[in-house]
Amino acid sequence: MNRYDRQLVLTGFGIEGQARLRKSSILMIGAGGLGCPALLYLAASGVGKIGVVDGDQVNLSNLHRQVLFGEKDLGKNKAELAVRHFQNKYSDIQWEIFPEMITNSNAEELISGYDLIIDGSDNFPTRYLVNDACVLLDKPLVFGAIYQHEGQVAVFNWGEKACNYRDVYPEMPSAAEIPNCAETGVLGVLPGIIGNLMALEAIKVLSGFGKPLKNRILFFNSISSQSYEVEISPNSKGRNAIPGSIQDLHALDYELACEGVKQLTWNEAMRKMNSDVAFVDVREPGEMPPLECTGLQKIPLSTLSDHLDQLEEADEVLFFCQTGNRSQKAAQQLQQEFPKKKIYSIRGGINALKT
Repeated sequence: MNRYDRQLVLTGFGIEGQARLRKSSILMIGAGGLGCPALLYLAASGVGKIGVVDGDQVNLSNLHRQVLFGEKDLGKNKAELAVRHFQNKYSDIQWEIFPEMITNSNAEELISGYDLIIDGSDNFPTRYLVNDACVLLDKPLVFGAIYQHEGQVAVFNWGEKACNYRDVYPEMPSAAEIPNCAETGVLGVLPGIIGNLMALEAIKVLSGFGKPLKNRILFFNSISSQSYEVEISPNSKGRNAIPGSIQDLHALDYELACEGVKQLTWNEAMRKMNSDVAFVDVREPGEMPPLECTGLQKIPLSTLSDHLDQLEEADEVLFFCQTGNRSQKAAQQLQQEFPKKKIYSIRGGINALKT
């Protein structure tokens, strides 16, 4: 018996659809709330080659929605854990592990080797970067996102007259203006639903089965369990914002372009620490867990404008908060006052230190 028997007998899919999947490759960007459920069904469906890109580590707050991980995985890399999980289950899939974040410098190398890209990221700089790289490299892109009770799914850059992410959202918004699930919350099952829909769209594109969400965005509301679609069309403003070449994409810092401030990981931030660097906690008094270290300054974002003189002498300033959003706002505020100063926000905030 073939483990794909139930797909092989499905009208409209059959042997030909299965063969197309077997010859196809998918790059999953992000092994988090969207990537975990999508990977479960992509691997089970028989995709021939799957790459997983994620430089993040598992923390305790991930576990209610990132269903490939458990308590024993805390502090370990998500891409490595995800691939190891499937290697122990299926021997007929070729896996590639990329335990790093996708950036403007590595996007071409990562994306060019795959037939289809799935964006399961959770921030705007990555979404715009992945979209632009897929347009320049002519790769179909399955997009998904969640916000509180709503999720979105779409297929971009596939087939003739295909739309892309910038046709819907031509201008990069500031991620600091849009709360993430660490601040607004999310019911764990919602990214599971959206991740499964993303897997379905990827399978349809690669196998030739069904009608993919080309030039349409599907919206799903978890409160009402209702969904609706919105048709999209080309947007000249958005298309003109896409870099003209891969070389231009390499030169564009998407974090600076989108958020107006450079972000660092905790490891990168710690390597910068010296007497000329101000290390600033912009959380409000009493926020947990506390962080105590030599040279730490505590200046809540709500009072930052009254304490700018404390940071005037520092060559560089590193801000952090609980999730990384308020620290971006603090960095933007300080950059306006001191445009020549090197100012950074620590990605993920104190939550990124939790294990």
